[in-house]
Amino acid sequence: AILGGVALVINWLLLFAAYERVSIGLATVVYNTQPFMLVLMGMLFGERVSLVKWGWLVLAFVGVVVLLSSELMQGHAAGWLAGIALALGAAFFYALTAMVTRKLRPIPPQHIAFIQVLTGVVILLPLAHMPVFSREFPWGILLTLGIVHTGIMYQLLYSAIQKLPTPIIGSLSFIYPVVAIVVDNLAFGHTLSVTQLAGGALILLAAAGNNLGWGEKKPRRSEVGIKQETH
Repeated sequence: AILGGVALVINWLLLFAAYERVSIGLATVVYNTQPFMLVLMGMLFGERVSLVKWGWLVLAFVGVVVLLSSELMQGHAAGWLAGIALALGAAFFYALTAMVTRKLRPIPPQHIAFIQVLTGVVILLPLAHMPVFSREFPWGILLTLGIVHTGIMYQLLYSAIQKLPTPIIGSLSFIYPVVAIVVDNLAFGHTLSVTQLAGGALILLAAAGNNLGWGEKKPRRSEVGIKQETH
C-alpha cells in the first residue's frame, strides 16, 4: 500500500510538471496512454486480453485525440519534448498505482486511500510551503479537494479497481476527459464543438463496447452447461 502511495505521488508530481511545459490538452492525450500500460501490466501477471478489447482501447484513445484536437493544433511550448516525457512517466506511475491496488484486494479501499494519503504527507512535507492563513484563504475549495476529490473519489476508484478486469478499467479511464469537457461547459459556459462531441461519442462507444463485450465470441450453450455442471 505504501508503494502504491509513492507511485501515486510521483504520478501527480510528473503530471503537474508536464502541465507547466505543454498544453493541458497535449498532456491529457499523452497521459491517457496509461490504460494501455495498465493492460500490459495485467498481461504480465497472467491476465488475458483479446484483440477485440485492444481494438476498443485504441478507439477510445482516438476519441481522446479527437476530443482535444483543437487544443493540440495551437502549437507547443519550447519544452514540449520534456513535457511529453513527464506525462508518459506520470501515466506509468498511475498504472503502477492501479496495479498495486488490484493486488490489495483483501484490504478495504478506504484503508488503502488512508495509507496512501499519509505516505504522500510524509514525502511532500519537506517540500511544502506553508500558506499564510487568513479570512481570504480558500478553505472551502481546499476542503472540497481533500474530502471529495481525494477521500471519497479514491475510495470509489479503488473499490472499482479491485472488482473489475484491467481492460474494463482501462476503457473507463477514457471517460475522464469527456466528463472534464462537459463540466467545463456546465460550469464555465464553454460550448462544445462538433469535433468535441464526436470525440466524446467515440470514447463512450468504446467504453460501452468493452464493458458489454461487443465483438467477443459468446460461449456456446453446451459449453456453459458443462461449466455449470462442473461448478
